[in-house]
Amino acid sequence: MGHAVTTTELYLIAMLIIFSVPYLLWRLLKTEHWAPLVVVQIVGGILLGPGVLGAVFPAYYAFVFTPQVVTALNGVAWWAVMIFVWIAGLELDLRQAWANRVETSVTAGLALGAPLVLGSLAAVVMLTQPGWAGPEGETWQVVLGIGMACAVTALPILVLFLEKLDVLRRPLGQRVLRYASLDDIAIWAVLALILLDWDRIGRQGAFLVGFTAATLAVRALMRRIPERDRWYVSLVWLAACGVAADWAGLHFMVGAFLSGAVLDADWFDRERMDRFRDHVLLAFMPVFFLSTGLRTQWDMGGLMVFGAAGLLLVASVAGKLAGVHLAGRILGWARGEASIIGWLLQTKALIMIIFANILLDKGIITNAAFTALLLMAVGSTMLTIPIVTPRLKRLLGGVGAAPRSP
Repeated sequence: MGHAVTTTELYLIAMLIIFSVPYLLWRLLKTEHWAPLVVVQIVGGILLGPGVLGAVFPAYYAFVFTPQVVTALNGVAWWAVMIFVWIAGLELDLRQAWANRVETSVTAGLALGAPLVLGSLAAVVMLTQPGWAGPEGETWQVVLGIGMACAVTALPILVLFLEKLDVLRRPLGQRVLRYASLDDIAIWAVLALILLDWDRIGRQGAFLVGFTAATLAVRALMRRIPERDRWYVSLVWLAACGVAADWAGLHFMVGAFLSGAVLDADWFDRERMDRFRDHVLLAFMPVFFLSTGLRTQWDMGGLMVFGAAGLLLVASVAGKLAGVHLAGRILGWARGEASIIGWLLQTKALIMIIFANILLDKGIITNAAFTALLLMAVGSTMLTIPIVTPRLKRLLGGVGAAPRSP
């Protein structure tokens, strides 16, 4: 008598695929220089989605990725990415940004504004054809959302890249983090504006008032408890903010970011925080990449989606480089710095994917637009290390400029 495969077994088969396929590709193809493991995992999520695996092996895809399995994977993915966004909010160093406010505001403003303008123009071009705007998306929301997606810098991935390049604790690395941190605040502020729901304006106002009061209480509590308790309390705080933000119609990811941004990184040991981020990236985020890949679709045709992704990539990279080079000229940077900083800041990956997921969840963009943005994020991130490495060697004279081995 044949054994009926249970949902638990299918879930574990899916987990086996999620963790084994990207790792084997990363190791066997030796992609580390041009595609770090995190990028391979994102690409793996696309390949394992309905647009590739589902199209080539539809029966196998339907057998493994049942609705029950997808629901279970999404639960893991939601919590993983909430923790990751919480860490991104926690790592914002606004005191350093304030201490260097003129340089930071000029650079961050131009680094965000230029790709935002070009990305918005690209969105206008895309909207001349149907299929990009979601059922709930007003034209201004779609244009601003896609434009901001082109302007995003992936702060957590940027930290990993700076560590890999061995410049995280150097002055150059700290400058880049300051610029990215200020832009991170702007990104979430714009997202809150896009998601502003006049039908729920009362709830959103109540959320802001309640969140402000709760923040004061949580900060007072955090100062009085030992670090080991702060970690646990932070997760309770994270879940509470996620629920409240989603109830208000702002999306739980906005709550996750805010829950970290209002806490002080000094309350946590830096090495433990780095290890915690690495462990989340290792053990949980691959599930998010797969769940993201499950949302990719090619309904408009592959050429149309790839064409849109190429347009968005040009707008994103050209805008970021133009903005940073203008800032470098205004502030009198040393030769070569603007190019390095621009290429580092155009790293997209996680934060843009999270941003695009929220736009898709809210019906502002379609799956086709989401797929184009995802492809743009992958291309943007894959460009960073190969282009920055030789430039960094020239700038630093070959000292501490070579990427670390994985």
